[in-house]
Amino acid sequence: MATVLLVEDDDHVRQAFLRELRDLGHAVRSAARALDALRDAAAHAPDVVVLDLGLPDLDGGEALKMLRAVSDVPVIVATARDGEPEIIRLLQSGADDYLVKPFSAGHLHARIEAVLRRTRTETRQRALQVGELNIDLDRRQAKLGGTALQLARLEFDMLAFLARNAGRVVTRRELLTEVWQQPYGDDQTIDVHLSWLRRKMGERSASPRYLHTVRGVGVMLTAPE
Repeated sequence: MATVLLVEDDDHVRQAFLRELRDLGHAVRSAARALDALRDAAAHAPDVVVLDLGLPDLDGGEALKMLRAVSDVPVIVATARDGEPEIIRLLQSGADDYLVKPFSAGHLHARIEAVLRRTRTETRQRALQVGELNIDLDRRQAKLGGTALQLARLEFDMLAFLARNAGRVVTRRELLTEVWQQPYGDDQTIDVHLSWLRRKMGERSASPRYLHTVRGVGVMLTAPE
């Protein structure tokens, strides 16, 4: 399965998830404090981090930013805060997924598997070219007009999937299934990542060049005429 770093300050919750995730086949390490978790992640390179936000020594959101500065490890945030601004903030800070408390070990296990499928998927094509957009799948690098785009993992995955399907409308359900590896979800997550992707590509939704939204359907990537 996977090596999981579980960051949770509630001892009863942490021990329960440790047992259940290990029973499901994962190798699990744990930490009760943010700084301990950062040290553990640096020393042991887990496959995925499950990060609670309510930590005693450091806000989980700040810990996420610190982790993102030094590692590309997938992070699933566990939060009791389910408001839209909070979810957007977490995604902007580098979370790959989130779960709103309370949730079961089975639900967490399914999210871990989905994140790992997404990050471990190997593509058959080595490079994609759409107009002046070049995507190197092996190096996970994208360039537009020869200039490198600084993309987060999910932004790159979304762009690569759209490029593989250039010239046709990709539905939001396809993006959830193929990029997020989830059979369901809300459009908010897709819209947030699409907005960041547009910004980094130097375009706006009102005047798109490559990324065209088809209202009520999805998104199409095509080269400018």
